[in-house]
Amino acid sequence: MHPSADPADLRALESLFAFWRDAGVEAAFADEPVDRTLAPPRPEPAKPLLQAVSPVARNAPDLSSSLIEARRLAAGAQTLEQLEAALSGFDGCPLLYEGAKRPVFMRGSSTPDVVVIGEAPSADDEAQGRPFAGAPGRLLDRMLAAAGLTERALITNTVFWRPPGDRPPSPQEQDVCAPFLERTISLTRPRLLLVVGAASARSVLKKDEGILSLRGRWGEWRAEDGSLALPALPTLHPAFLLRQPLAKKKAWSDLLSLTARLDPLAS
Repeated sequence: MHPSADPADLRALESLFAFWRDAGVEAAFADEPVDRTLAPPRPEPAKPLLQAVSPVARNAPDLSSSLIEARRLAAGAQTLEQLEAALSGFDGCPLLYEGAKRPVFMRGSSTPDVVVIGEAPSADDEAQGRPFAGAPGRLLDRMLAAAGLTERALITNTVFWRPPGDRPPSPQEQDVCAPFLERTISLTRPRLLLVVGAASARSVLKKDEGILSLRGRWGEWRAEDGSLALPALPTLHPAFLLRQPLAKKKAWSDLLSLTARLDPLAS
């Protein structure tokens, strides 16, 4: 778009791109227009693999070994405090080698009826050491309060370190953090899970659909060993709701579905 374009048009375009991202669109066809009537350029010789890998990536640990270690540390924790200490001593998440400064674990009730699972810590979360610490978190807190869930919810994420640029976490990053999330659920034994955002819904529910398709539809989370299964409800991320205020009605409908399942006699 031309630099002199109307600021309102720029804001509308930015909102549209954000909508596509949160709906699960993760790639464009190309960064620039392509005239496909021209003969394609001759491909350049492939570069050796080591030249294409940054020094940071080369220093990152092997993911299979890291997953084994994550499972060992998580299984050894008998309390949330021990689990947080184990998380602080874990160095196998790739995000630690991409600029993440410290783990961001959880906040809220240690005996929850609901575990709220977001995607990843933001810059505000990392600075304050608690999940959902910025504007999206304040909106989430208001939503939970309106639904009567403030004292009944534990809030966490699928990964515990901040991705660079606050991008969504990758499936590999989520996989290596999954033992700590699973242990959090196993230790607290909630009745239900509320899964917010596209990346978290895909990871927790093992689905490939976008969040606009998944939201409001009950699914099931299962522990890796099959020892525990819980109903899980995907909904829109509060950051998305701040950009698309008209979608708040859908998120509120999801919360009503959640509270009706928690307390059927009160609905």
